[in-house]
Amino acid sequence: MIGVLIVNLGTPDSPKTPDVRKYLREFLMDGRVIDIPFIPRWLLVNLIIAPFRAPKSAKIYKEVWTDKGSPLKVYGYEVERLLREVLPANYEVKLAMRYQSPSIDTALAEFKLKGYEKIIVLPMFPQYASASTGSVQEKVMEIVSDWQIIPSIDFISNFYDNELFLNTLADIAQKHIEKEKYDHFLFSYHGLPERQIKKGDCSDTCLKKEQFLEGNHVEGCCKSIHKDNQYCYRAQCFATTRLLISKLGLSQENCTTSFQSRLGRDPWIKPYTDDIIKEFDKKGYKKVLAFSPSFVSDCLETTIEVGDEYKEIFEEYGGEHWQLVESLNDHPMWIECLKQMISSIRN
Repeated sequence: MIGVLIVNLGTPDSPKTPDVRKYLREFLMDGRVIDIPFIPRWLLVNLIIAPFRAPKSAKIYKEVWTDKGSPLKVYGYEVERLLREVLPANYEVKLAMRYQSPSIDTALAEFKLKGYEKIIVLPMFPQYASASTGSVQEKVMEIVSDWQIIPSIDFISNFYDNELFLNTLADIAQKHIEKEKYDHFLFSYHGLPERQIKKGDCSDTCLKKEQFLEGNHVEGCCKSIHKDNQYCYRAQCFATTRLLISKLGLSQENCTTSFQSRLGRDPWIKPYTDDIIKEFDKKGYKKVLAFSPSFVSDCLETTIEVGDEYKEIFEEYGGEHWQLVESLNDHPMWIECLKQMISSIRN
């Protein structure tokens, strides 16, 4: 038997403030998320961020919450069910969240109990980042390190350039493109502190002499994927945009890559999505189609941040029509993509 662990970031158990606070504490206390020494991290998270941010975040979570619960978990369970149906009988699929429930510990405990000969771990993050994919990998290795017998474990580290992943996003976007003529296309990815990108740089070239030109053109280390930046999150994001542009037959000049959700005063990878949007009216961009290619499920960062909050900024600065491209969710092509990635790992 083969155990397949699909892992997303996580979600509070409910949109109530205590549950949101609990989630924030677990999430932000991860040393790969806030990568500063433990004591200052503990003080920052438990005395400043969690107490003050939890009530505000709880209100936002209520907006995205459905009758069935958090969209991230609802779609996660649906993907789990659909994958079970399309994979051979000797595969067992389990959904887990890096933070909160269902937990990685519980899923792996079940795999251990059943004595699976192989475990495949698929973090649901298209682009590799230490704070997401790396954290999942570290957690899995931490748990199995105590096992007497450790089976073969395979990690799928990224899939930003996977043909079916790109085709699914393009298929969802095409429906919007056929209905409306857009002036510009925005590809907004979750941000990271610059220091985290530099920590993974073995060639001492990261984020040096970066120059942003018109549209999606960028010079410097993120201009292409090569051996020195093949695991660089920022480079993979720009590469994802280039591949999607090609799939959709768009022009580079009509597309922009940017980064959202920054926190704190330290510099995060640029350009910032909110700053980019404020310049759209000056360039005559009245109708914009916005993508969130670093998320595979609708969640707070897509539905609320990109879909609502950025729409408000866009309209405040003269924009007329803003449309969010939905996430992959339970799209049949996405299920086939996951099936193929899992099946490609040799037994």
